[in-house]
Amino acid sequence: MEHLPVFLDLRDRRCLVVGGGEVAARKVALLRQAGARVEVVAPRLAEGLQAQAAAGEITHHAMPYAESLLEDAVLVVAATDDVDLNRRVSRAARARNIPVNVVDQPALCSFIFPSIVDRAPVTIAVSTGGASPVLARLLRAHLEAVIPAGYGRLARLLGGFRERVKARFADGRERRRFWERILQGPVTEMVFAGREREAAELIRRSLDDARPPFRGEVYLVGAGPGDPDLLTFRALRLMQQADIVFYDRLVSPEILAMARRDAPRYYVGKKRNYHSVRQVEINRLLVEHARAGKKVLRLKGGDPFIFGRGGEEIESLSREGIPFQVVPGITAASGCAAYAGIPLTHRDHAQSVVFVTGHLRDGRLNLDWDKIVQPQQTIVIYMGLTGLDLICRELVAHGLAPETPAALVAQGTTPRQQVLVGSLETLPSQVLEAEIHAPTLVIVGEVVRLHDTLAWYRRTEDG
Repeated sequence: MEHLPVFLDLRDRRCLVVGGGEVAARKVALLRQAGARVEVVAPRLAEGLQAQAAAGEITHHAMPYAESLLEDAVLVVAATDDVDLNRRVSRAARARNIPVNVVDQPALCSFIFPSIVDRAPVTIAVSTGGASPVLARLLRAHLEAVIPAGYGRLARLLGGFRERVKARFADGRERRRFWERILQGPVTEMVFAGREREAAELIRRSLDDARPPFRGEVYLVGAGPGDPDLLTFRALRLMQQADIVFYDRLVSPEILAMARRDAPRYYVGKKRNYHSVRQVEINRLLVEHARAGKKVLRLKGGDPFIFGRGGEEIESLSREGIPFQVVPGITAASGCAAYAGIPLTHRDHAQSVVFVTGHLRDGRLNLDWDKIVQPQQTIVIYMGLTGLDLICRELVAHGLAPETPAALVAQGTTPRQQVLVGSLETLPSQVLEAEIHAPTLVIVGEVVRLHDTLAWYRRTEDG
């Protein structure tokens, strides 16, 4: 995060704008919307600013800029076409610890203006840190289209009940649960339909409803193979409701950052030959925190039920009577194969696909090779990096030709994705020569031949 988004209370506070042109006029309009007392210093004003000054809506200093004008200002904007003047304003404001924005000169700014979606009192700010204002405006336009104006009315309605809810629920977590129940019920749609009185009455009745204490619950959520865009809507919704997060090694930082920001996060991942937290302990932690009334997020890479031990975890929860929800995720096989341009099945190449784990135990692979090696079948091997040489030799020993196409996808679906394509004979040596980082996925079969023509992800990344 390059800039910390903050919301300043500028009501009846003195803000200075240096410059009197159209660009300055846009900044003046924003500051006035926020309730600021705006003063503009410029020898001349654009027509719109002249009218505002004549009406007493802004104060005009018809003079060259002087540092004395900074006294008592809480915010300064420099919007002139004089580069030296803008630099002087920035330097003087910074020396006085006054937030300063110099239009179109990010290096001189101590703050930047975001693109704003105004649903007062709900305000959404979008910024690219000055890298691309046009992109910020496009994102704002998208948000404008999908966020109804009724959210402002909804926020005002909820604000009127804050003190009553606080008095009703002493515990902060119980208050949050109450509001979540309200917002996920019919109240929101009532407000959007203009039925605020009915919505208010429903909130009042809910406050009087003597419900039992909030019960804990566990969300077993598949985070997918790495790309945050592959999360399901339901996964994202539950991630943002959780009180506490337990996550695996294969959950990307970008996805972890999408969980509720104030929820504590605990790493319980496993590495080869090293278990930071054993599975039995993970099961115990899920039960313990759910019994304490928390919404517990168990975030797993890929899909929880495909080599994710999710079945063991819900067995434990079921035995203990803990409510849970399972949200499937896009498993590494489908995600990585799609981004690598390798369809797992294809009418001309493969009519079936088999998923196996290449995890070594005591240097051996306990797999039913005869069932794995079948005509026109794609083989997908999870966790196969360490034992790749052994895997390829066993597949050849059980009937596959050494020339059988094989691919390894490393850090699939992320910007760091690498795809190595070869054969059962050549792939192990290719991997040794390359700098490969887990997680990896190995795909074996005739479908690998399609990589060169179907690898849309690589072409998109390379332009």
